[in-house]
Amino acid sequence: MGKLKPEVDIIQDVLQAVKQAKPASVFINSLYIQYIERGGLSKKQLEGLLGHACKVQGIPPAKLATLEAIILKKHSKQKSEITITREKREKDPEIQLLIDDILKKYPEHKRVLFFKHKYDQSFFLNPAEIEELKRFAKYLLKK
Repeated sequence: MGKLKPEVDIIQDVLQAVKQAKPASVFINSLYIQYIERGGLSKKQLEGLLGHACKVQGIPPAKLATLEAIILKKHSKQKSEITITREKREKDPEIQLLIDDILKKYPEHKRVLFFKHKYDQSFFLNPAEIEELKRFAKYLLKK
């Protein structure tokens, strides 16, 4: 995404004005060097610049408003607030019986051993896994 008018650089103008007003500020000097070297600043850095720029007299309000608009256009990271909880369900004795029957006949069956481990650790089998287990029982336990 290119700039509409590349000769107008609001961020650099604000940086220079704040640097001129506060020449001893380490934060502003580091922002200025980073902006010159990398060509941009992060959203948090721009927010810090805006905080300093609002305290400086002589910066036109239009430039501050444009800086605020640039900050609002930047993407902000948000952490999801979803928490994962285990469901409290009763273990199905039919599933346990199927697993035990298959393992009696085929004790080395890797997929069924995986189901047994998962079932014993209280991780419930999803419907697709239950269907797969029933299919194994159907083919392996033909009577």
